[in-house]
Amino acid sequence: MADLSVHIGKLELKNPVLTASGTFGYGIEYVDFMDLSRIGGIFVKGTTFHPREGNDYPRMVETPSGMLNAVGLQNKGIDYFISDIYPKIKDIDTNMMVNVSGSTVEDYVACAERMNELDKIPAIELNISCPNVKQGGMAFGTNCSGASEVIKAVRKVYHKTLIVKLSPNVTNIAEIAQTAEAEGADAVSLINTLLGMAIDAERRKPVLSTITGGLSGPCVKPVALRMVYQTYKAVKIPIIGLGGISNATDAIEFILAGATAIQIGTYNFIDPEISVKVVDGIHEYLDRHGFQSVQELIGALS
Repeated sequence: MADLSVHIGKLELKNPVLTASGTFGYGIEYVDFMDLSRIGGIFVKGTTFHPREGNDYPRMVETPSGMLNAVGLQNKGIDYFISDIYPKIKDIDTNMMVNVSGSTVEDYVACAERMNELDKIPAIELNISCPNVKQGGMAFGTNCSGASEVIKAVRKVYHKTLIVKLSPNVTNIAEIAQTAEAEGADAVSLINTLLGMAIDAERRKPVLSTITGGLSGPCVKPVALRMVYQTYKAVKIPIIGLGGISNATDAIEFILAGATAIQIGTYNFIDPEISVKVVDGIHEYLDRHGFQSVQELIGALS
């Protein structure tokens, strides 16, 4: 069988299939459905320095070919993660990585410092789509200066693999990726959710309590593919592609567009075994086309 291993900086993945933060819990919720060791890694639920209650209900709604969510990064904070979650996941035989979020640069730095101490967490994914409360709520990742500030600060204190998750709600995502690369990111992941809205016509009101939310699922895939392709042309660091992946063909398309690895998100809710099915599907594709390694496919559009 072909070699599915890839590298994200110093991080070695047994295959390029990862699960996206917020859609796979802490991984342990899926042990009854699949062998977690068969996938390249798991990005666990978003973690912040302080506990967060999340947004009011309703905060999720199904849309054509996708869903909107406004969960609001509900979690019990870094102390709870270290005391209660880390002991349960540290010995899972794959790369266990944590999505780190915050509302201030100081929050990101403090959370990253604590993650740096955990031997069995080899990487963090910096979610820069969060609103910067000190700058009027504009997301860190929607402009180069905001992205630069938080990435530079975290890079100073975090010494393992640093992956920066990019927001698609920008004019030029390649420019933000170049900023991440310049500030020392080992890789970028894209895309995060697109900003969307749902309306209840009978009640003449927004469906979500927050009015707008993050759109994900198959409907965003063409946008995500385009952004991965543009970013691949602009940076030299590895790209982790995500957005609407629901089968092995989708995953291969992202790799052809320039992704070194991929994340599966929303489709975990539909088929909890989808990630291992995608691993098998990539193997089948490589064997059928005579490739020796998945790395031969990265950015290999003819």
